[in-house]
Amino acid sequence: MKVGIIGSGTMGSGIAQVAATAGCMVSLYDTNQMALDKAKASLEKILNRLIEKGRIDNNEKNRIQNNIKYVDSLKELSDSNLTIEAIIENLEIKQKVFSELETYVAEDCIIASNTSSLSIASIASSLESPERCIGIHFFNPAPLMKLVEVIPAIQTSNEVIQKTVKIIKDWKKTVTVAKDTPGFIVNRVARPFYGEALRIFEEGIADFSTIDNAIKNQGGFRMGPFELMDFIGNDVNYTVTETVYNAFYQDPRYKPSFTQQRLSEAGYLGRKSGKGFYDYKVIPTEQGTSDEESHANNETFQKEIFERILVMLINEAADALFWNIASAEDIDTAMTKGVNYPKGLLAWADEKGIDWCVNAMDNLYNEYHEDRYRCSPLLRKMNRENKNFFS
Repeated sequence: MKVGIIGSGTMGSGIAQVAATAGCMVSLYDTNQMALDKAKASLEKILNRLIEKGRIDNNEKNRIQNNIKYVDSLKELSDSNLTIEAIIENLEIKQKVFSELETYVAEDCIIASNTSSLSIASIASSLESPERCIGIHFFNPAPLMKLVEVIPAIQTSNEVIQKTVKIIKDWKKTVTVAKDTPGFIVNRVARPFYGEALRIFEEGIADFSTIDNAIKNQGGFRMGPFELMDFIGNDVNYTVTETVYNAFYQDPRYKPSFTQQRLSEAGYLGRKSGKGFYDYKVIPTEQGTSDEESHANNETFQKEIFERILVMLINEAADALFWNIASAEDIDTAMTKGVNYPKGLLAWADEKGIDWCVNAMDNLYNEYHEDRYRCSPLLRKMNRENKNFFS
């Protein structure tokens, strides 16, 4: 199979590695020769590291590298059976690239986008044959993260959906199929992980490290929300939040944070800039005060923080199911495989009790009287009927 990847940045080169490892012949395209050289050098380092760890041998390294060619002309993707675009999150630019690409590739070539939040239908509208367009959303780093969201546009044919799901499964990935709505599954359902943590900080209830520790200690998450935002990049995370917020007609549930916006404007982007919510030039133990520490170590206080964020996540997952964004199984799989949550949120809801979820949401609404804290109709219905998500 021949695969064309558009964009040789972190995501594009990662997807190229996945496809090449699976035995596909890959053409990695970029307009910038320096970017292509960087991608080639980066793959060399990654594969050498895998050799050091005993994951692959030299023959496998050579096989993967020989499966990838680096090209600077879009025409060189003309013999592709599948193309995946992984460039800047700008609809106009994507549409322009897709429109040109369609003039080069065969009629049965699947034209896909790795967008994390833009409408697949809007991207597909730039094509003469929009039924061949689909969303194939990998997670970073693509070679390591198991999940891929497949997002059909309303124009996408059933044949293209089936072919795409089979291809990605053949690449040894876990596939979830999501409706073409803002943020798909993961980037929609995960918004409260960041948004509610920021809200707790902005209210002065707790500082960054206290909130992060509460999430890790009480919930078993690998990273707290502020650590994760710094890892992703405040510019990237803020842009996704803003995109989802505007795409949902400014629903207050997805409202961006001024705190994160100001950090992004100041260039405090997180790990990649050396400073974000945390200062990475300072030893972590030096970043809290003794007064904060005594409060932070209070287990009851940590539990309150964790459960407030957890119920908001559960509510968002339930609402995604209510609106048929994906199945209950796919929603939970997306969160455990796509962002490494310790449990599926709907399974977590069953464990905590649907009545607990409804009461916790109602308590937040009664406290703030904001639409942000409205309880999902599905949770209310299930509570009335004494049902669980999974029997």
